[in-house]
Amino acid sequence: MKGYLVLKNGDVFPGQLLGASSATDVHGEAVFFTGMTGYQDVATDPSYRGQIVVFTYPLIGNYGISDVEQEQSEEWQPRALVMGECSSDGYHYQSKETLVSRAENAGAGVPILTDVDTRALVKRIRTSGAMEAVITTNPETVTWENVTPIEEQELVKEVSAQTTETFGSGDTHIVLVDFGHKKAMVDALCAYGAKVTVVPYDTPLSTIEALDPDGLLLSNGPGNPKQLQEQLPAIKAAIMQYPTFAICLGHQLIALAFGGDTEKLAFGHRGANQPVIDTRTGRVDMTAQNHSYVVDRASLQGTELEVTHVNVNDESIEGLAHDRLPIRSVQYHPEAHPGPSDSRHLFSSFFRMIAEEKEVNVHA
Repeated sequence: MKGYLVLKNGDVFPGQLLGASSATDVHGEAVFFTGMTGYQDVATDPSYRGQIVVFTYPLIGNYGISDVEQEQSEEWQPRALVMGECSSDGYHYQSKETLVSRAENAGAGVPILTDVDTRALVKRIRTSGAMEAVITTNPETVTWENVTPIEEQELVKEVSAQTTETFGSGDTHIVLVDFGHKKAMVDALCAYGAKVTVVPYDTPLSTIEALDPDGLLLSNGPGNPKQLQEQLPAIKAAIMQYPTFAICLGHQLIALAFGGDTEKLAFGHRGANQPVIDTRTGRVDMTAQNHSYVVDRASLQGTELEVTHVNVNDESIEGLAHDRLPIRSVQYHPEAHPGPSDSRHLFSSFFRMIAEEKEVNVHA
């Protein structure tokens, strides 16, 4: 079926609509992902909620879809997927089904638009910035009325856990505050010997205290961090009480909680090849990233937060540390999936920070 991606600026990109082909237009924010692999991880990453993901790699789906246990959440999260070519089969020993069949069935009707000039589309997004878009079968009928901009959507409510759930059985107890976490995040903590309790994003401090954690992890998640302004006092109270590590959206929330500010990038960082330098050691890691917003450097003055990591490409802030409290954060994904595992050592640093805090409390 003929399909089209229509940008809000009026640009139209034709293609072929596969899988879900409902007559209802599908709205979302058009963004692009630069990784060569990892489309199954991308499709199930809650941070992509509300977005139409454009893959820059020309051929997607060629290694099929593997076991659902490897997906990053129980749902397919983007509103639609756009690519240059979609493989009709999966050539890999772990492949269970094709990308199209999973998108249509387990993906709850996520449409795929293929045969698109993704090079021209990505160049347009880089020039004009990420913007609202729609997947449609008739571009002449597209309307933007009653479409809420993604910046104003409360997406975290859609992807956060609804109940408390515990994983692993280690001696170190981590409470993961879920703004839209990836499964790989829990897996990484458990691999380091932790018991992980995942709680909804709006869990009261009293409930967290009752769980008696050794540390907190603030997860990644979708959307504008300022949509969570009401949660900032509770977040600050919690992280001032426990050793804390924060990733992606969690990193932005820490900055906001201490009085900093965030701003939206023109087209964000989404891929598996972003170089980040540790300003204290000079170590450079290749990192997996997926975010539209960054912490504003000037706003950190007087917040007690110092910059620890910087993006080599554009010098945006990639990591923070509190100058007195055991609080650390990064904008990127040390758990990867997809992407390199260069920065997985940050989990080790988190557990060392917890151990050091325990030692201080013992001798206090």
